Amino acid sequence: MNAVDPSSSILITDEPIACDMALARFTERAKGAGAIVSFIGLVRDQRTDQTVTGLELQHYPGFTEKQIARFCEMAYARWSLADFQIIHRVGTMTPHDAIVFVSTAAVHRRAAFEACDFLMDYLKSEAPFWKKEYRNGEAVWIEPRAEDHIDKQRWES
Repeated sequence: MNAVDPSSSILITDEPIACDMALARFTERAKGAGAIVSFIGLVRDQRTDQTVTGLELQHYPGFTEKQIARFCEMAYARWSLADFQIIHRVGTMTPHDAIVFVSTAAVHRRAAFEACDFLMDYLKSEAPFWKKEYRNGEAVWIEPRAEDHIDKQRWES
């Protein structure tokens, strides 16, 4: 991954994500790309039949970024990305807060779409975050869903 420095492209923060500003900065940085795709993941307010009032994400500083950089290296090599950006929130959040912002830039749109999708599948299923949901007055640790692992498997063939 010579063209993109993962240390400047991956940010784990406990501050709210200003997605509009992040996209504007990324668009400026990715000049020359033919396509930019971005994704914003939000805290849900429902899980099955229960109301979610909050979400807490924990991580292991340094290790989490290293693992995410590994996913980014895979995407960069597979789709010859021009650039990427991942901003992931940790700490305590409420419904509708942005948890994650992912942007990819490539020469062609298909590569940018697929790389963004790939990165989200790996973030959902493999990134070392510990998630606790607050539902109906209880705190519940949550794991990736079976669907998250199935989504990731399609990239492994």
